[in-house]
Amino acid sequence: MSQIEKSPPQPPHTPHRTEIPPEPRTPGLGKPVAQKAGRAARRDLSASIVVFLLAVPLSLGIALATGAPLQAGLVAAAVGGIVAGLLGGAPLQVSGAATGLLVVTADLVQRYGWRATCAITVLAGVTQLALGALRVARATLAISPAIVHGMLAGIGVTIAIGQLHVVLGGRPDSSALGNAAALPGQLAHPHVAALLIGAVTVAVLVGWGRLPGRPGRWARMVPAPLAAVLAATASGMGTAVPRVELPSWRMPELPTLPDASVPALATAVLTVTLVASMESLLSAVAVDRLAAERPDAPTGRAQLNRELAGQGVANTVSGLLGGLPVSGGAIRGSANVRAGAATRRATVLHGVWVLLCAGLLATALELIPLAALAALVMVVGVRMVSFAHIRHVQRHREFPVYAATLGGVVLFGVLQGVLTGIVIAVFLALRRLTHTRVTVTEEADGHRVRVSGQLTFLAVPRLTRALALVPAHTDVVIELCGSFMDHAAYEALQSWSATHRAHGGWVTLGGRSGRPLAEPAKAHSCRPWTPWRNHHCTRPVPDRVAAPESSGSQLLGGVSAFQRHTAPLVREELARLAREGQRPTQLFLTCADSRLVTSMITSSGPGDLFTVRNVGNLMPPPGSDASCDSVGAAIEYAVEVLRVGSITVCGHSGCGAMGALLSSASPEEAEPTPLARWLRHGRPSLARMRRIGRLGRGEVALSGRPVTDDQERLALVNVMQQLDHLREHPCVARRAAEGSLALHGMYFHVGEAQAYVLDEATGRFCAVHGEPAPVTV
Repeated sequence: MSQIEKSPPQPPHTPHRTEIPPEPRTPGLGKPVAQKAGRAARRDLSASIVVFLLAVPLSLGIALATGAPLQAGLVAAAVGGIVAGLLGGAPLQVSGAATGLLVVTADLVQRYGWRATCAITVLAGVTQLALGALRVARATLAISPAIVHGMLAGIGVTIAIGQLHVVLGGRPDSSALGNAAALPGQLAHPHVAALLIGAVTVAVLVGWGRLPGRPGRWARMVPAPLAAVLAATASGMGTAVPRVELPSWRMPELPTLPDASVPALATAVLTVTLVASMESLLSAVAVDRLAAERPDAPTGRAQLNRELAGQGVANTVSGLLGGLPVSGGAIRGSANVRAGAATRRATVLHGVWVLLCAGLLATALELIPLAALAALVMVVGVRMVSFAHIRHVQRHREFPVYAATLGGVVLFGVLQGVLTGIVIAVFLALRRLTHTRVTVTEEADGHRVRVSGQLTFLAVPRLTRALALVPAHTDVVIELCGSFMDHAAYEALQSWSATHRAHGGWVTLGGRSGRPLAEPAKAHSCRPWTPWRNHHCTRPVPDRVAAPESSGSQLLGGVSAFQRHTAPLVREELARLAREGQRPTQLFLTCADSRLVTSMITSSGPGDLFTVRNVGNLMPPPGSDASCDSVGAAIEYAVEVLRVGSITVCGHSGCGAMGALLSSASPEEAEPTPLARWLRHGRPSLARMRRIGRLGRGEVALSGRPVTDDQERLALVNVMQQLDHLREHPCVARRAAEGSLALHGMYFHVGEAQAYVLDEATGRFCAVHGEPAPVTV
């Protein structure tokens, strides 16, 4: 469906270019492209203001926490918005001063100085550009989520402890351990005014989204960080506390390489590159998922390699202009999506507003107390330690990796913490692979040998020792509870079983569910779309299926193959769908023809499509007889209850319904069978085709080749006619008029395996090409 989704919402249907007057249309249906573009521009403008109001205090707070000049945060926000916004591959992601790099940047500033830190930022940007050119963005996402979440949590802990000193009126140390050790003394002698300002900031940040009633709804239109900083600034008026100081703007000094060894410089550049890239790519994926929940969101996945290259250019420019390292941020990006951003224009405009603010509102910014910014960043750090992430990694038995990474980041640094997490993850993976537990229990009817874990050659000695405990001439059940067994273990089991049987014993080998054990074979190679007659894995097992091989037993064999090969792979996703309910974004109306496999031609999975199939992909218009309510009810349910964002009508070549319409008698002469009554809903398509004539008169055509015959021409016209019937349904007309529902036409040629998408403005079905779409990476 990705090719369909990329099409813009269709304009109102144009009249037929013939002497036949156009059919009546629902008043107000559809909106001109200019109006939709204007609506998107207004949404982008509104979202850019929301993100700008969020980004300014956050950027100043990050700059304060790193020890960099405060205007460096504004430079990073402006460059991230404009440069990364224009060049990046995630249109709705908002880039700026990197929260995840706060600890790293603070260490670099203290160790090498500000100009050298800018040089490291430039080198990291160049490295990101090279990685983007090498197309390795997807590979970075292969790092265990436990390591990523542990890294972010460790950074958050370090940030929170350090900024707590600023809230208390002191100065943070360079290390988390030093800050933690000095915290009791700082708590004993706090700066009262700064502490009160910080408390006001934290209280507003925490409580802003929980204000009840109508005032709360209006208040939430203002970002919580902005409200917190405004409240803290107002409460701190008249008190002697340190405040923001922005020097006059001048040409930035060129970065200088630090006075450090090559390995130390390479380590610093690698750390900035790694953390900035991971934060940007993970944020891009998160923003993508958040945007996908909106029916009007831009379609297509983020281009991660382009995003990585865009972040590289932004970091290079930011370092040259004296700005902080830049990365995409989930905080800013999620705010952008929730504010209704439609295109990358919102991200770019937010950068423009930051630039104007830095030049025109410097006096207002200098009223902000530093304690308010420190409290803001402290809360951001605390929220980086997510209990939802902890529960998630604990459920997957990866909490040791998470804890090791978190502790390594806090104790030694970001890069060292990530390396610690990787080492622990590799150790646990090897342990799980080699750790096998074999138990022998005596039961009333014999012995049971249970093998837990992976059965590899490393476990063969332990297995043979356990099997030696089983007495001869006994009945034995060997139960394998792992998911893997190599050939050495299989040979050991078979050899012992043969010997035990030769001495009068009885052995049953089985898996956890009691299925018989077979020799390890090559991987399952049958494709999901392989027809039954060519599918080797759907043939029923003779001793399991008593019925002779037939279509019924073949169906049961297919279900059995699903349980063996597919169910373990989709069980987790189906369990999620069972809990959350279906939330498809597309309604797919197509023919009941068995050759039309919707999931195959749309590359869709469970929960993606709400599919309605009938003979001839017909959509009875409102007012048809009650026997046709089934299709209308499905349309109403999809549009009103499921709130799908688009409807696609798909016809196909060789459609039997179209052939029946062409060869059938007139309605008066037709035999009143259920099929004949149903096909009456296709007669408007037949009449429409006869009106336009065999040449089509420009109304219907295929790109790349002529229409083959009348049956194909009728199938194409029928798609257009059924779209018109859809528009006559009140629920469809209302949603389409609102701009929240798009209608598409599609034609699939079975023999050529070629899909065509309708351009209603020209009446031409355009072929969907097979080269990689621009949204892929």
